Amino acid sequence: MINYDEEIRNFRSSMDISAVEDMIVRSDVTDMKDILMEILKSEIREDAE
Repeated sequence: MINYDEEIRNFRSSMDISAVEDMIVRSDVTDMKDILMEILKSEIREDAE
């Protein structure tokens, strides 16, 4: 049988949902920023030629 009192005492919470969402959003923004920077760099190179 499961001892619920013991399970609750031993419970370790995982990362808070909002913290996970923030990490995901920051990661996505970084990726989008990198893509935009590459586009801008290629446009600048084309204009210089």
